[in-house]
Amino acid sequence: MSATLKRQLHFILIFLTALRGESRYLELREAADHDPFLLLSANLKRELAGEQLYRRALRCLDMLSLPGQFTFTAGQPQLHCAVFFISEPEELITIHYDLVSIDCQGGDFLKVFDGWILKGEKFPSSEDHPLPTAERYVDFCARGLSRRSFRSSQNVAMIFFRIHQPGNGFTLTVKNDANLFPCNVISQTPNGRFTLIVPHQHRNCSFSIIYPVVIKISDLTLGHLNDLQLKKSTAGCGGVGDFVELLGGSGLDPSKMMPFADLCYPFHGPAQMKIGCDNTVVRVVSSGKHINRVTFEYRQLEPYELENPNGNSIREFCLSRL
Repeated sequence: MSATLKRQLHFILIFLTALRGESRYLELREAADHDPFLLLSANLKRELAGEQLYRRALRCLDMLSLPGQFTFTAGQPQLHCAVFFISEPEELITIHYDLVSIDCQGGDFLKVFDGWILKGEKFPSSEDHPLPTAERYVDFCARGLSRRSFRSSQNVAMIFFRIHQPGNGFTLTVKNDANLFPCNVISQTPNGRFTLIVPHQHRNCSFSIIYPVVIKISDLTLGHLNDLQLKKSTAGCGGVGDFVELLGGSGLDPSKMMPFADLCYPFHGPAQMKIGCDNTVVRVVSSGKHINRVTFEYRQLEPYELENPNGNSIREFCLSRL
């Protein structure tokens, strides 16, 4: 992975840590001592839900995990800006333009992207998203306010913008809507439990954890037989149309990651695997003929667990072990 992409992924990780309470909780409560995961607690979210609409200014590089109204006003030319949006796994994100004041003819732009993208690495990948890549972009300068609202296909989205003239900017409102069958997800947390369900749909669904983790699969339903196979050849699950992959890598795009295991047949676990990559993905491939379901838990690896007993650097290849 290039040094630039690694820095950008670290930027995301820093913001994922911050959105759990570090800076945002200080803004909301002006408290000096707090649990860094407090913002994601059920109590605080219920408390926020009872308050007036949350509002704050946007930074040129920013990440948002809460609904609310957000305004960006350029204090100087801002040429390379992006805002990452992330919600709970079972939610979709709606972005509504309340006010836009930019100079499209002068080189400004404001674009929404359905997912996240960094240095050409996309989540969801082109293979897993229902739309072609070009249709995942919504360009304000091409459409104007004829399309004021945009809804994501998963729990992440982002905007890119460039503004030359100080004083110009935009205001947008973000809402989160329930998603009954989450397909592609980026986890906000390094630890958790989740069930991916693909009900008679010909599509692929990926659950991404941007941490090295231990994955423990407790249940897998695919509509046919019973086994777990480690990846030993490019054939994988062969002609089986419904299966689960465990992937690891250093970028965002699951299609560019290394496959560590194919789960080709239903089973009741537990089956456990350690994947010491910067990004770990559980991916369900579905033919549409069955109701596919996989339940798994994940936990971030401790530093001592990332040490390779053979002396090889964990950064040179990802550690995997059943």
